[in-house]
Amino acid sequence: MRSSLLAALLLGVVGSHAVRLIDFQVAQPPPLPKDAKQCTIQILERTFGFSFGMSEVVAYAPPTDCGTPGSWAGISLNFTVTSNGTQFDRLALFSLDEVEIWRSSTPEPTRGDGIIWTYLKDVTRFIPLFSKPGTFVLQLDNLLEAGLDGQYATTLTATFFASSFIHPPAKKSNSIIPISLLSNTNASLISVPPDFSLNVTFPRNTVEAYAELFASGNGNEEFWYFNTANQFVSQLPAGTTFGQGPFREVRLLVDGRVAGVAFPYATIFTGGIIPSAWRPITSYGALDLPTYFLDLTPFVPILVDGQPHSLSLSVSSAEDDHTINQNWFVTAAIQVVTDSSSRPTTGSITKYDAQPFALTTTTGSAGANGDLNITVDATRSIHIESEIVSGSGKRNKVVWSQQLSYSNLQNYLQNTTIQNVFQSTTGSVLSTHNKIPAVVDKFSYPLNINFTVLNANGTSFSAFFDHSYDRTVLPAPFILGSTIKERQLAGGFFTIAATGNFGNGTSNNTLTYVDLAGNTYDREVNAALNNITFDHEGGSLARGTPRFPFFPKSTASISGAVRFPGLRLHGTKGEV
Repeated sequence: MRSSLLAALLLGVVGSHAVRLIDFQVAQPPPLPKDAKQCTIQILERTFGFSFGMSEVVAYAPPTDCGTPGSWAGISLNFTVTSNGTQFDRLALFSLDEVEIWRSSTPEPTRGDGIIWTYLKDVTRFIPLFSKPGTFVLQLDNLLEAGLDGQYATTLTATFFASSFIHPPAKKSNSIIPISLLSNTNASLISVPPDFSLNVTFPRNTVEAYAELFASGNGNEEFWYFNTANQFVSQLPAGTTFGQGPFREVRLLVDGRVAGVAFPYATIFTGGIIPSAWRPITSYGALDLPTYFLDLTPFVPILVDGQPHSLSLSVSSAEDDHTINQNWFVTAAIQVVTDSSSRPTTGSITKYDAQPFALTTTTGSAGANGDLNITVDATRSIHIESEIVSGSGKRNKVVWSQQLSYSNLQNYLQNTTIQNVFQSTTGSVLSTHNKIPAVVDKFSYPLNINFTVLNANGTSFSAFFDHSYDRTVLPAPFILGSTIKERQLAGGFFTIAATGNFGNGTSNNTLTYVDLAGNTYDREVNAALNNITFDHEGGSLARGTPRFPFFPKSTASISGAVRFPGLRLHGTKGEV
């Protein structure tokens, strides 16, 4: 990453004496062995101009000069992008053989010198896919039209870390099953609603199965945490917000029964509300959207009968009919572990306690000056137990539980010129196999936003964001258990004007990381008016403190596009 940053600086300085704005998400470098033999291959290179519905599709072949394919100690992807002009942020979706492996988005470009960013992504858990030839797809649906001329010039490489006595091969599943649209011409994204179901046949000697959920709100669901409960929408001026409430639950069902759920983290994309607040530091998750791990092992006794079984993905609300707006994009990757014996696995589900939907309550009160206060609360409890016997005779007592809670308080004040959100999402997820933890996930995603309309015609806005991601995944299937604590305090103002949008923003980010292998990382970085004003990096994974030049960047004009909650001058960035 450090070398990429230096290269970016040189790219801007040489010849033109200008420097591209370096955008980045605060995150730990991949915890991969620096002293292992490394082999890097280029997977693709493409400029995404008018690319809607035209993904980049390339043939992938594993390298052979870093050991036998599949024997690696780890794999990382390097995605480097430059852009110049005016454009919305766009989703970037990476898949290999119909399995989504990374969901990202693009920072909005600037005119003049433009922008550049590089992100390193650990994809070690997808070694079964990278071990054989396949089809790699990058879907980056961009639109070029009047007022939107920004293109995204991308390069994607993969680095493979050879295993050795010191760095043994990474733990891996036997196969990975996609829950997707099963397309090798696009990223196989599922758009819900409506709910999606796929018939899947599992190997008869399956002994463990884990699901990784990918999910993000889009369109009228991009600011889902701002959406208001239906019973109060009529009390607000038209266009203030969307209905269907702010609560969202991503559900995975097996043959119609809830197997596990996720209360999602609120990712804010760089065109969201105050674009100038996300330059050059994006919100946490914008370049690497979090995913959610579920243990499907309790359902193995059902799944190994040799028959197809329905696996369904849906997103539900706290409304009476549980419906949402258009739309969420979802997929899942199922890691399958098989027994050394080819004989069928047997067993039974001995306890099942999971309601179809979360328990929710909605309350509200109206006051003077058009004030309105609305609270939506939700809780979810799941407990499933199974007895599993492998063909080789091993017995596994599996206990899978989830205890999740959610609260969202919305204030509409001073005739809705002030809109506040105070949201808390917490949870404890535990799976044990013969009393040994298999999946542990404890998380807290507090989100506080103050959004204020500054002028009578509603074209000038300010906002303040207090956004945190605290999560311990320890251990987890085929990933290195870790604890991440990240907090971002960001804000600014933004004005839409015929002569050019303008605004400014500030950001303060603090992140700490520690994992089971003893790797550590910490970073505190501040920005104001597009400049880095303070940057400290430490820990065993640190690359050395990046030294960003404090070149002045004009804040008089912001060329990116903006989107607000509801229909306040609500733009569109296409379907993706």
